[in-house]
Amino acid sequence: MKISILITLLFISTSVYAQERITISGFVKEKGSQEQLPGANVYIPGTSINAVTNNYGFYSLTVPVSDSVTISYSLVGYEKVVRTVHAQKNSELNVFLPSVHQLEEVVVSARKQEDYVSRSAQMSVLEIPIQQIKKMPALFGEKDVLKGLQLMPGVQKGTEGQSGLYVRGGGPDQNLIILDDAVVYNANHLFGFFSVFNSDAIKNVELTKGGFPARYGGRLSSVVEMNMKEGSKDKLHGEGGIGLIASRLTLEGPLSKGKSSFLISGRRTYLDILAAPFIKLSQKGSQEQFRPGYYFFDLNAKINYDLGAKDKLYLSGYLGQDKFYIKEKSSNIIANAGINWGNATATMRWNHILNRKLFVNTSFIFTNFNFATTSYFKEVTGTDRVETESSLRYSSNIRDLSLKTDFDFYPSAAHAIKFGVQATLHKSTPSAVAMSGSYSDKPVDPNEKPVHSLETGIYAEDTWQPFDALKMNAGFRLSYFKARSKSYIQPEPRFSAAWRLAPDFSAKVSYARMNQYVHLLSNTGIGLPTDLWVTSTDRIAPQQSSQYAFGFAKDLEQPALTFTLEGFYKNMNHILSYKEGATFMSISEEGENANDVSWEENVTSGKGWSYGSEFLVQKKTGRLSGWIGYTLSWIYWKFPELNNGNTFHPRYDRRHDLSIVGIYELSTRITMSATWVYGTGNALTLPTSIYSAINSRIDHRFFSQYNPDENLFNGNSTGSPVMEYASKNNFRAEAFHRLDLAVQFHKKKKRYERTWEFSVYNAYNHKNPLFYSSSDNYWHTDTKQNKLKKYSLFPVIPSFSYNFKF
Repeated sequence: MKISILITLLFISTSVYAQERITISGFVKEKGSQEQLPGANVYIPGTSINAVTNNYGFYSLTVPVSDSVTISYSLVGYEKVVRTVHAQKNSELNVFLPSVHQLEEVVVSARKQEDYVSRSAQMSVLEIPIQQIKKMPALFGEKDVLKGLQLMPGVQKGTEGQSGLYVRGGGPDQNLIILDDAVVYNANHLFGFFSVFNSDAIKNVELTKGGFPARYGGRLSSVVEMNMKEGSKDKLHGEGGIGLIASRLTLEGPLSKGKSSFLISGRRTYLDILAAPFIKLSQKGSQEQFRPGYYFFDLNAKINYDLGAKDKLYLSGYLGQDKFYIKEKSSNIIANAGINWGNATATMRWNHILNRKLFVNTSFIFTNFNFATTSYFKEVTGTDRVETESSLRYSSNIRDLSLKTDFDFYPSAAHAIKFGVQATLHKSTPSAVAMSGSYSDKPVDPNEKPVHSLETGIYAEDTWQPFDALKMNAGFRLSYFKARSKSYIQPEPRFSAAWRLAPDFSAKVSYARMNQYVHLLSNTGIGLPTDLWVTSTDRIAPQQSSQYAFGFAKDLEQPALTFTLEGFYKNMNHILSYKEGATFMSISEEGENANDVSWEENVTSGKGWSYGSEFLVQKKTGRLSGWIGYTLSWIYWKFPELNNGNTFHPRYDRRHDLSIVGIYELSTRITMSATWVYGTGNALTLPTSIYSAINSRIDHRFFSQYNPDENLFNGNSTGSPVMEYASKNNFRAEAFHRLDLAVQFHKKKKRYERTWEFSVYNAYNHKNPLFYSSSDNYWHTDTKQNKLKKYSLFPVIPSFSYNFKF
């Protein structure tokens, strides 16, 4: 009711001065391809009248009636365009921005940086231009947008090499990852070493880690919003690349010139193809064959069509799959095992301009994540050839069907209002097990028990500039969730504001309350596909968080630098974790139906809190670009059923986190880049003492004083070893640091571009810890010693890739 009254009043107030003001609206697009550009700045120089294009490139400016008005349009990576128009009546003005050729120094030095962070009411927003990501060093040369975001302040990197995001104390499930309005649940390929997002198909990526606008909901820690390219409307274009482990190809072009276009992008790894000849050769002539294999692929596709001046239709989708398998065959044994997981999304969006001040988008969305592990074993024994056969299949799935409508309303120069509603039907199957043969005394059929639930949200927010020095975004979201017999209604107020202390310097503050109704259960914390997605139920309450942030933003025009300094505090309630000893696949030891073991029995609920400060200096354009980001933070968890109810640090708590990224255009033909990262080690659980179960001779050597070259304990011991634990995550791994280097050689012609890239991952070969363990001989009396062993994953890795564009 309050929202309806507010909108009505705004319409009335608009009509009062309609005769004195006019509205100029339209789309901002890329010159040539006609891609619509989100986030472009539209403003009248020397005034506070400004706007930012929405996700579909639409803008609306309300200006006083005059003979003429000058409007500037700018966006990072594009040349600024200035238009002077008559302001006597409402009009439509579409603008095309040319791409900036950064190697042309005159263009770059003459370009003014207009997208000042200090002028935005929003804080805690990070953006990396896709072209910058493509120039950075990467593991095996595979450019990854999530790996780029990991290098920003406030974002922890998790385990070495992993692409998971841990934002301001939150877990990987607390990030809302959106691709063309569709939620992507598992964003990992290759067990987390690469993300599922092909940078060739992505137009822009933006990370919001605090002060969330009311239009976002359903996660506690961050929103990663990505939009796929729409496809060029002028002519056929393509780009792709060939790397050490994968190749990719993207094609885009017009279906009906000026009216519709398409984009299709595919990528596949060929690890299985490369390894197959070596495996076959190593086992040539042997009756026993052992063949492991792995591959992944992903496919992006999009079609858009202009139905007229006021209507546009978009169809987009993503399909990705990972498959890891092992095949073994001998004279009497046949064994197969495998793990499969994958995502599928589909989105249909309809844009409609109701009038020059009101824009609406309606989306129908499908998303699905499925995981399955299978094994088959057959053995023939004895002279009479008796066969023993067994099979096991475990699967987990979550599927969403969503409908959402969003409105953008521009009643005056001082207000930009967004409001809308969304409804999602969740169907989750946390675990379904099918067994037969020796795995079970009697066959167990997959008796799936899916959980059906409904999640809805209604929101309204207003970006209001009451006077030139103050700009704020105030909003409210009301979320509703129903599962089984339980319903949850949760209010979520949001607020952020910027007070300009100088033309290019502002103080910012924000508050956001969030609720999360889907959860990720993980034993490892490193984003494996065996992590289970589940929804809240009548027994499992939604996660909740409140986050406060305060900071400063400073922009420099020459050079084009942005400085931000932010502090935050976040508390979280009803976060989930497995109980001690619980796993993703709980099978009854008594041989009962495994599907009768509820995941709800294996989890415990607790609370957490985090606080810290973040610093970022960033340069997005010019011959030298990049950023320096630093985070100082603390994270705490407390669960009644974990660690004896005492507070502890979660695995990804990291006191210090530093990233330095530099990209230098040496000439029109050579680009050099480097990345250096440093971080405090992860918090791990290790025993504080080891003793013999027979003579109970205990020798305490606390790991907090651990030196890898010293013995763990000396002395005689007999019998089986027993490990004693004092507290959870009591050991801090050694700090990790790494240097990555890359150089690109470009060959540009009028119609095509070729790039050869040479890169080195972990250039000085530092052995960063993946995990620790005790050596296997710690109970033997002849050695009388034991050492804690560190295991590393990636040594120095050189790579080469060839990329092309036409």
